[in-house]
Amino acid sequence: MAGTGMQVTIFTDGSSRGNPGPGGYGAVLLYVDSKGTEHRKELSGGYRLTTNNRMELMAPIAALEALKRPCSVEIHSDSQYVVNAFNKRWIDGWQTRGWKGADKKPVKNIDLWQRLLTAMAPHEVRWMWVKGHAGDELNERCDGLATTAADGADLLVDAGFEGV
Repeated sequence: MAGTGMQVTIFTDGSSRGNPGPGGYGAVLLYVDSKGTEHRKELSGGYRLTTNNRMELMAPIAALEALKRPCSVEIHSDSQYVVNAFNKRWIDGWQTRGWKGADKKPVKNIDLWQRLLTAMAPHEVRWMWVKGHAGDELNERCDGLATTAADGADLLVDAGFEGV
């Protein structure tokens, strides 16, 4: 992990209408530049057929991939699946076992876990769990971005899920 001076706070959420079904992700990135000016960037995307967990992974991927230089990042997610993979070091075990869980079965969403690890590599990332649908303003905003994207037109193909 790289270290850096720029601090970025990211809130993320994923949504799926049916599981699987149409899905979307939302992310809000917050940072203060060297002049003390606060910046906010919102990202979202929708897919025609995916799962909730895949969208929970896509949100931090999209946010991290949007960063133009190495940063110190704090990611807030209501997905225990994503947060615990790092904070409880599940991902280390999965990689050691050749992307198999403790039950010896293949880990789901390997394509996105690997993409997330690549997106994280230049940054120093801390993961924070936030309770979903509990009134946290930025978590609620991400939920709105994700569900709006899932309900949108011109949805993308989740090639990793659809096998396209």
